[in-house]
Amino acid sequence: MKKMLLVWLMIVGGALASEPKNKYAIVLHAGNETNESRARAVHALLYATEFAEKGYDVVLIYDGAGTGWATELRHPENPFHKHYLKIKELGLVEEICDYCASSFGVKDDLQEEQKKLLVGEYKGHPSLSKWIERGYQIIVL
Repeated sequence: MKKMLLVWLMIVGGALASEPKNKYAIVLHAGNETNESRARAVHALLYATEFAEKGYDVVLIYDGAGTGWATELRHPENPFHKHYLKIKELGLVEEICDYCASSFGVKDDLQEEQKKLLVGEYKGHPSLSKWIERGYQIIVL
């Protein structure tokens, strides 16, 4: 009986002490109007890169004013372009809010390959609950 109790405690204890799932969805809401908003954008890229390099699953979601970064980052003259290239190299999943890209006037500026990233599952916006249900933690910048 004691052995069964010990085995049961080991199983339950192991389940309770399990590692975090190491899945992150980073939502970039910041535009490019201020130094603070530009800092949020570059940190979204840095955090996404760091997590991916450590083997974590990472999704980068451009939402709100952050949809403007989807077009700006592809330009080599942008100071954050090198960070964007790293995101692409690492193969991170990217989503662009369909509704916000239209609202902020960037939808027409998206390249054809970027238009495939447009998502509007929840009232025209990306679904965050979809990512939570898949075990992702949400980080909003």
